[in-house]
Amino acid sequence: MTNMSLVTTFILTGLPHAPELDTLLFGIFLVIYVLTVVGNLLILLVIIVNPHLHSPMYYFLSNLSLIDMWYSTVTVPKMLMTLVSPEGSPISFPSCVAQFYSFDFLGSTECFLYTVMSYDRFLAISYPLRYASMMSGRMCAILSTTTWLSGSVHSAAQTTPTFRLPFCGPNQIQHYICDAPAILKLACADTSTVEMVIFVNIGMVALGCFFLIVLSYVSIVHSILKIRTSEGRWRAFQTCASHCIVVLCFYGPLVFIYLRPGSKEVVDRIVAVFYTVMTPLLNPVVYTLRNKEVKKALLKLKDKVIYSQSK
Repeated sequence: MTNMSLVTTFILTGLPHAPELDTLLFGIFLVIYVLTVVGNLLILLVIIVNPHLHSPMYYFLSNLSLIDMWYSTVTVPKMLMTLVSPEGSPISFPSCVAQFYSFDFLGSTECFLYTVMSYDRFLAISYPLRYASMMSGRMCAILSTTTWLSGSVHSAAQTTPTFRLPFCGPNQIQHYICDAPAILKLACADTSTVEMVIFVNIGMVALGCFFLIVLSYVSIVHSILKIRTSEGRWRAFQTCASHCIVVLCFYGPLVFIYLRPGSKEVVDRIVAVFYTVMTPLLNPVVYTLRNKEVKKALLKLKDKVIYSQSK
């Protein structure tokens, strides 16, 4: 990537808030970050060590936990730095590029993964007898690899044109992360083409994935209604409810920030907290509290740890 910029360091200004709230917000977001990492790490560990969870649904859930840990680590530490630096947290040009790429890469990969997870639930409920052969280990690996590669390509298509722009003026990014809307406002050239590329790129991925997810769930509902017993319908519904909650919490803020006309810096920064900070925390909470198998596996893991310590 050619660096045409005169700016070598950007300043992340952070969340809009009263200065006296610095310590309180720092404590809150630090606790959320620790809980996010520990929660997702526990899910990963439980899925790996428990043979009963070696199924496609939990394979994709382990991918989601990995993304959420990484996603949170890309964004929250820099946010915390802005809270302890009243004048903003400096970030070098290469570091800003790396954060921008990682942020988009993980966000788009998560979009693709939600789509794959909804497809997995569709097959499990609509074709229970053929599910094992249709969603084999090889197919799971192919789908997982495709989501990560697609996210990488999608992010590169946004990062490259953004940082080929010249940055020769103000260097204060009105955000707590290096994100497209805030960075493009600092460019010393016409950004309309890049803005259109990003808008189309995000629009195609977000709306395309959301459409496929909705399509999967329409088919799932149709299949659930065919189940004769109320207990069977309830069990089928429960397997999908967690996924629906997480998808709505992720897509709502995403569409609001990137696909609405105009941009308000203060509003965007506050709304961004929901999908950069809260959603990675929400995933382990939702998938453990609403999933009996994961809860049982966590209790077994706890018992093993206690037993090994008592020896």
